[in-house]
Amino acid sequence: MPGLNTFLLVLAAIFPVVNPPGSALIFLGLTQGATPEIRRILARRIALNSFFVLVCSLLLGALILQFYGISIPILRVAGGFIVAVTGWRLLNEGSREYIEAPTGEVSQSEILSLAFYPLTLPLTTGPGTIAVVISLGLSKGSYTHPIDEIIFVIACLLAVTVIALSIFYCFRYAERVQRLLGQAGTDIAVRLFAFILFCLGVQILWSGGSELLSSVIHDALPAASAIAK
Repeated sequence: MPGLNTFLLVLAAIFPVVNPPGSALIFLGLTQGATPEIRRILARRIALNSFFVLVCSLLLGALILQFYGISIPILRVAGGFIVAVTGWRLLNEGSREYIEAPTGEVSQSEILSLAFYPLTLPLTTGPGTIAVVISLGLSKGSYTHPIDEIIFVIACLLAVTVIALSIFYCFRYAERVQRLLGQAGTDIAVRLFAFILFCLGVQILWSGGSELLSSVIHDALPAASAIAK
């Protein structure tokens, strides 16, 4: 079945990049001072934000980048830098409290602001995820029959929904991991995934920079050949 194959392909392409279990530990490290209720609100908001980021990237990502003249390598360089800086910061701070204010002092607007940046973008659905989803969305144009294109879009939306639900449940019950590992174990796990996050940011930055450098060299070679002649 083409729809099932597309669903599994999209799920297999996005899930390892988003990595909800690993992102949940980062989420846990950044919300150590939050109450379970605040963490539940954040988990729901992050899941919803991630869903809309993925859907917009899938359906409109290529058009938005084209409208603003932003290339995918530039997206990777900028996003990779942010991810690397965030991972480096968390690597040095460990699981220190990120939300230090008591529950009554944390407003709803502050919670929503934190839910989108940095917890949704770039930590959960970062530039790597967006680049992958945009690439998947570009393959939609390869279908010539409208029915096949509709099946492709529906399968992609179902896969994105599964990703969003996995983000919610992993983030919602991240505190159980803390109770299982203890404070010392949680700090070690957070630092480990922070290092992975830092490496991922450097990898995304390197990938984007390599593509930019390759394009510059590719454009410079014909000009050099013309001058030599």
